[in-house]
Amino acid sequence: MPLFGKGRKGPDQPTTPPILEDVPAQDFILKLSYSAKSSESVRIKTSPSAVARLARMLDGYSQGEPELVEPYPLEFTQAAPFIARMPAAAEWLTYHRKRLPMTRHALVVLESVDAIDLAFDTFVGCLLDGELDTSGYPDYNAIVGGVASHWDEITGDMIVRAVVGWGGKGARGDTDRNAARILAGLFGNIQADQHALGVVAVERPVAGTKATGVVCGHCGFNSGHERAFYCPKCGMRMARG
Repeated sequence: MPLFGKGRKGPDQPTTPPILEDVPAQDFILKLSYSAKSSESVRIKTSPSAVARLARMLDGYSQGEPELVEPYPLEFTQAAPFIARMPAAAEWLTYHRKRLPMTRHALVVLESVDAIDLAFDTFVGCLLDGELDTSGYPDYNAIVGGVASHWDEITGDMIVRAVVGWGGKGARGDTDRNAARILAGLFGNIQADQHALGVVAVERPVAGTKATGVVCGHCGFNSGHERAFYCPKCGMRMARG
């Protein structure tokens, strides 16, 4: 038989504290913001050294060795740097696991805002302004980028543009101005290439938009239309039945 009657509490039994609607608290919010700029495109005549010359277009602005990132192979066609989209994020991490931390950061920024599309773009990039932390990643106010290119579907020429990006958990007020200055310098380097044919208005390819498009027999890229003669992803001549 209990020592205390029904409904009564013993001297050591804890009581439930009252529930308060308003409690003093500290708020913690992480806001990520990515930005990028892209220049006009420049047509460059195809040559055996065309891709190798992309890294030299960063001369005067690269802080470190530029890294080459080629378009995704067939087995990674869904890769994307969005952690909420699986298995796309798993493909992205698998494909880029051996790259420099700086390059991975640049790809997250530029792919997230659709400044580059590795379904067909070749990207050569590095740190352009700012510093790296102890783990090799750029500070939030650093500027990354370089040049992005794809092959013209009709002529087989290389179409090159400058691209820069920055962002993360904040940005300095002068970051946008510095990025614009660097973009102009990179664009000048592209135009100064010995095989440059001038500025051209070329829309970026869109893969898999039409079932009737010519599909590259070498890399599987779907041009989305019947007029393509060269693959914008690998540069090879499109094979027709």
